[in-house]
Amino acid sequence: MLNSTIFIKLKQRLNKLDSQDYDNIECWQVVEAFNKVQVEWPRRQLHGMNISKEGDEQSTRRIDDLQVLLETSDISLDNKDIYVFGKIPNDYLQWKRVDIEASNDCCSGRRMKVYLAEEANLNQLLDDVSKQPNFKWAETFATLKGDNVNIYHDKKFDIKKASLIYYRQPIRIQIKGCIDPYTNVESTEEITCEFKDDIIELLIDETASIIAGDIESGNQFSRGSQGAERNN
Repeated sequence: MLNSTIFIKLKQRLNKLDSQDYDNIECWQVVEAFNKVQVEWPRRQLHGMNISKEGDEQSTRRIDDLQVLLETSDISLDNKDIYVFGKIPNDYLQWKRVDIEASNDCCSGRRMKVYLAEEANLNQLLDDVSKQPNFKWAETFATLKGDNVNIYHDKKFDIKKASLIYYRQPIRIQIKGCIDPYTNVESTEEITCEFKDDIIELLIDETASIIAGDIESGNQFSRGSQGAERNN
């Protein structure tokens, strides 16, 4: 959907299509509110905070709606005693899984299952025979800390390669010739929303709700919120 179409639909939702009063909507307000919604909406769907109470991949609709945000990134690994660590990408939104290839003295290139664990439980996991890194059972665990993913080997095998599969942040829309509220620089290109048109319709309703709240328009605020959630 074109940004110009989003702008028109948004003004229509706010009953400002032909209005010349004090609260005419400027393009930077649309960009800021729409991009805010682009982050809030997938967070709710991934966590299951929607009317259907469906979280990450709990239905074909959630899979279909959110697959556009799934990314795979090879991690550049550094070794540190009992684990290797790699930097989380800047556009990271939520964990999905980690794929690794490990080797020891007898075997190489073995794919292992990696479970995401809590940093608080690190010592217990390393001491528990059933949960500590184990090359024979092709299992280990990883934690997230300081914008890094830490994958544990406990000096029992070597981790040669790792890939992080994750949900990324949505690409922010930009309107050519409009001041980007995130950089305070005029946008030189048109960047459209990457979601499907049916999802964009929901995002428009939520954007209208945010802007309506900013300009203290109660009716439009309620309608936008209810319409977006009812159609999730």
